[in-house]
Amino acid sequence: MKKTLVNFFSDKLYIELSITAVLFVIALALDKLMDFIIYMLYFVIFLEIVRAVVNYVREQRVSMTLLVDAFIILALREFIVNVVKVNKEELSTFEAIFSSSINFNLLILSGVILFLMIIRYLSIITSQKHLLKDKMED
Repeated sequence: MKKTLVNFFSDKLYIELSITAVLFVIALALDKLMDFIIYMLYFVIFLEIVRAVVNYVREQRVSMTLLVDAFIILALREFIVNVVKVNKEELSTFEAIFSSSINFNLLILSGVILFLMIIRYLSIITSQKHLLKDKMED
């Protein structure tokens, strides 16, 4: 138990856990949990875009992984908004997907998220760091 507590405080996980717990309690108290999640996703989108710009300024090249991450988060945010805030319709049959524009939008967003995940995987395996690491191992 002592080793677990030492590791907990040495890894600085307690800071992240404390901030998360405080934000969660505030969101629950204000009954704004979905709004907090949506705004945190906005924050992560801005963070990824800033990281991409700083990376471009520093290295004079665009990191596709950072940009794709931002687009994945943006698509997830739209998906969450459509599922939680907008969609009040039942999805009892397969035909209900195509009869409602909101459900059809969710189907398209699911495809976009899947496509972006594939692009992210491809951007990682074709990155210079990954390719150079493979050459060093040979």
